[in-house]
Amino acid sequence: MEIINVIGKPCPIPVIEAKKALRLAQGGTSVQVLVDNDIARQNLEKMAQGMGCPFSYEAQGDGTIMVTITAVSAKEGGTGSQGDLVISIGKNTLGSGNDELGAILMKAFIYALTELDKPPATMLFFNSGVYLTNEGSSVLADLKTLQAKGASISSCGTCLDFYHLKETLAVGTVTNMYAIVAAMANAGTLITL
Repeated sequence: MEIINVIGKPCPIPVIEAKKALRLAQGGTSVQVLVDNDIARQNLEKMAQGMGCPFSYEAQGDGTIMVTITAVSAKEGGTGSQGDLVISIGKNTLGSGNDELGAILMKAFIYALTELDKPPATMLFFNSGVYLTNEGSSVLADLKTLQAKGASISSCGTCLDFYHLKETLAVGTVTNMYAIVAAMANAGTLITL
């Protein structure tokens, strides 16, 4: 059995790597993930529960934790259909407090979106969130990956004009506030950041 070593890897990498392995595993096959902290173990346990997968773990003598997750067949478990997911992003950082940490969290959040089984249907960017869709953005590659997977990416034209960014838009299209409101109103699930 292959062991996925994610020692020293930041959140959400352990969950993403485990989920990739579980997608490839046949029902009844176990995936082992070696982590170095209890938060990673807890995140893996939550993921396994959400997927309906049996989960166990064992503390190792060197302070690491070996997590074992058993894959289930598609008809046994899984997360099911989520409806159309719309994500609206009104800032170029995630959360409030330290902007450096907020930028790291935003990068991790958008990367994690690329690893979902079903990407968001729509991503809306407004106010300083439009910086994320422009040249030089640290999340540009991940946004292009999401667009290639079918996500519609739109940036507020008024916001692009305000920040003088319309000429450097690097992914998606320009939209207006009415279209943003309509997309939010028609969302199956709406996440606003």
